[in-house]
Amino acid sequence: MASVPYPFTAVVGMSDMRLSLLLNAISPAIGGVLVRGEKGTAKSTIVRGLTALMPDVPVVTGCRFSCDPAAPDPACPDGPHEAVGAEERPARMVELPVGASEDRLVGALDIERALSEGVKAFEPGLLADAHRGILYVDEVNLLHDHLVDLLLDAAAMGASYVEREGVSVRHAARFLLVGTMNPEEGELRPQLLDRFGLTVEVAASREPDQRVEVVRRRLGYDADPAGFAARWAAEENDLRERIAAARALLPDVVLGDAVLRQIAAVCAAFEVDGMRADIVMARTACALAAWAGRTDVREEDVRQAALLALPHRRRRNPFDAPGLDEDKLDQVLEEFGADEDDDPEPDPDPDGGPEDGPDGPGGGQPPQDGDGGTDGPPGEDAQAPHDQPQLPEQAPAPEADPAPADPKAQSQGAAEEAPGGGGEKAAVGAGEPFRTRRLDVPGLGEGADGRRSRARTAHGRTTGARRPQGTLTKLHLAATVQAAAPHQVARGRRGRGLVVRRDDLREAVREGREGNLVLFVVDASGSMAARKRMSAVKGAVLSLLLDAYQRRDKIGMITFRGSQAELALPPTSSVEAGAARLESLPTGGRTPLSAGLLKAHEVLRVERLRDASRRPLLVVVTDGRSTGGPEPLVRTSRAARLLGAEGVASVVVDCEAGPVRLGLAGELARDLQGTAVTLDELRADSVSALVRDVRGQGNHPTDRKAA
Repeated sequence: MASVPYPFTAVVGMSDMRLSLLLNAISPAIGGVLVRGEKGTAKSTIVRGLTALMPDVPVVTGCRFSCDPAAPDPACPDGPHEAVGAEERPARMVELPVGASEDRLVGALDIERALSEGVKAFEPGLLADAHRGILYVDEVNLLHDHLVDLLLDAAAMGASYVEREGVSVRHAARFLLVGTMNPEEGELRPQLLDRFGLTVEVAASREPDQRVEVVRRRLGYDADPAGFAARWAAEENDLRERIAAARALLPDVVLGDAVLRQIAAVCAAFEVDGMRADIVMARTACALAAWAGRTDVREEDVRQAALLALPHRRRRNPFDAPGLDEDKLDQVLEEFGADEDDDPEPDPDPDGGPEDGPDGPGGGQPPQDGDGGTDGPPGEDAQAPHDQPQLPEQAPAPEADPAPADPKAQSQGAAEEAPGGGGEKAAVGAGEPFRTRRLDVPGLGEGADGRRSRARTAHGRTTGARRPQGTLTKLHLAATVQAAAPHQVARGRRGRGLVVRRDDLREAVREGREGNLVLFVVDASGSMAARKRMSAVKGAVLSLLLDAYQRRDKIGMITFRGSQAELALPPTSSVEAGAARLESLPTGGRTPLSAGLLKAHEVLRVERLRDASRRPLLVVVTDGRSTGGPEPLVRTSRAARLLGAEGVASVVVDCEAGPVRLGLAGELARDLQGTAVTLDELRADSVSALVRDVRGQGNHPTDRKAA
């Protein structure tokens, strides 16, 4: 990796992202930036380039928490700072790895010394390192939820708190938070999205000229990083000075009542939750005015602030793509525009303005179409197609004839599966999603934190104690005292203090919930092809996908029809991708149910090797019919028993319709050693009883092991 970072001003295009970063550099109170984009769009490169533009930071000499000499933190663990020296150092960019532990993020407290000596021996974490600098979280959507909560709480409060059994340490933690993510790998929860001040969507340019320039600059940088950076040094210095000038001007920016009314009207019109959006828009508009060299906030500043601060706050469910209706925005701004008598301060540079330069960052102007080019190290961020994948709009369930109601009609429907009896049917829209009952994997797991099945986790209710395994993070105080008490006389205890040694320490064993791998096996054959019926089935699967998103599961999807089964969606955290595959799923042909089950067996085998701690839940959506090849029902039974023998927790969603029912889905569930539920029983508000565990306790290998 080159020691010289790629210059920020040398990046081609990407005006939205660059502007958002610069606004946060001017006004960190905006709350950070979330950058959403496909792989290979130079997200990491641009963030690293910003660090070189940040002004040097004055710090107290020797302070591990970067206290400001002009106003040192009175609660600093290294304090108090009185009559100490000061020095300047470059601003830091601290990267938070996806696999970081809680102690690495917030710091670690030495519990043994705290109990035995009463000393707060504290080792700072990444939040302390990032104080007064940049904290960069690549793939923030892949972080554990509790780490994201800690991170955003610190960003909001400007301080980090570490508490261990009544012993607490607090230190300042104010930083520019930048998160990047690829939406294809899963989304952040809406309440966490709201904690980021601004968000931008990035994609590689489709313009050949821009792509040529990206490659040309990249090759030049690879050949001579220092020489390439030197050629952009003047532009970098100019931008650095402009950031400093905007910071100095920011306190003088006036936010008039008319502009505040516009901001409030825009947030109300787009029905964003809470008041954070209004505050972020106001701060962003002020930063835009300062960036443009003005002390008055104008309508164009409000418009640009809305485009950056509102799109991610418009999501109502995980399948909604972030976005903003710009025509509606313009209508609201026009309706609540400032009075014509207002005489705003003239632009100090009307000819050049903040858009000077072919690649200069935008300032207070809406992004231009086609300005999505990128540049950056290909080993880390290579170029990718421009168009963002969009989820199809969910179509309402179409009006169609009900499923066949008599044996003769059913025979006619079955004829669609016969060779030459019917071709592929066009995809139908999913029915309205609903809240589903929770389906658990039985036993006690040890997988990633989530909200579905019982598991031993770092967070949850305390169920016992054990000797520490590695660094002690969750002390079980009662068990520690109980272990130390019998040895106090032999250790020569005097006075009221308790003599505690490392062997006495016990950590808490906690039980919470884990996320699972939910693998859907969906029947897309001719027996499911009735439009109204398939719409209801898709609505049920969409509901289960929404449930999997809320419970922090990974999901995968197998479909079977015709003569084979297909892995339509490899296991992923992106339920949006699952919804897209489901929406476009065609139907028709035979019902190779055994092929679908065998495909599921293979997928689960591979996933078990990749992540042995994440337990699977198999959801088979079918009417139980099986056609094609010799003895299809026998082969289906064998495949199901193979999965059942391996202890795969499963549930069969019985989609059979009509007064004449064959009960094949129930037989399939018995072979899988799982549970069969109807579409009605799947609803959380159904009056029908539904056993929560997908299999009876005590009949599963993990149950016996847990016991």
